[in-house]
Amino acid sequence: MLKLVNISAHYGAVPVLRRVTLHVDEGERVCLLGANGAGKSTLLKVLSGMHRPSAGEVLFRGTAIQGKSPEEIVRKGLAQVPEARQLFPNLTVRENLELGGYIHGRRKLRETMDEMMELFPVLRDRQTQKAGTLSGGEQQMLSIARALMTRPKLLVLDEPSLGLAPLIVEEIYATLEELNRQGTTILLVEQNALGALDVCHRGYVMETGRIVLSGTARELAEHDEVQRAYLGRDYRHKWER
Repeated sequence: MLKLVNISAHYGAVPVLRRVTLHVDEGERVCLLGANGAGKSTLLKVLSGMHRPSAGEVLFRGTAIQGKSPEEIVRKGLAQVPEARQLFPNLTVRENLELGGYIHGRRKLRETMDEMMELFPVLRDRQTQKAGTLSGGEQQMLSIARALMTRPKLLVLDEPSLGLAPLIVEEIYATLEELNRQGTTILLVEQNALGALDVCHRGYVMETGRIVLSGTARELAEHDEVQRAYLGRDYRHKWER
């Protein structure tokens, strides 16, 4: 569904991404792990059309999308949940969702809104409340629902666990697994390797703008460098618990 081939990107003369190659197949849950400054957010800006790569190709469902506008990319079926939610705090929950579904006509907008309220029941209870007054977990649910209002084929999430309590993170990850079972492909970008490897099929590790490791979630969880840098030696994958 998604294929990046030798993507490089710069901010001015400073290289940020260096020949990044990765792929996400339809129906997968794939994670991209890396510390702050690894280049993950820049890669997502390239995917979303907010930063033009200096070299390489981004293919989404067989079509090159590098250089396309963010709106064109969303209409093709790729939606992103940004880091730190980035909601419209002075608009209500419902208004934030309506903005997420702007590409639809009224009937589909209404149908999709009902689906989001069913997926996240707390949003139905809060739909007239301003987004800025929600708890952190509720805001993250709203941010995910807003992206889902576009009915994406591929949902890309940037650090969805950031700043949330462990129980809320588990709830968010369980929702991602359910969305995947319903047919949405997931690319999860995280520093939280512990949670990401538990919820994903495969993964990549990025350091200083390069992909340095890739493999199944289990292979990465058992890799010495991943354990040392992200997990700790006493980590056990969910299959071993």
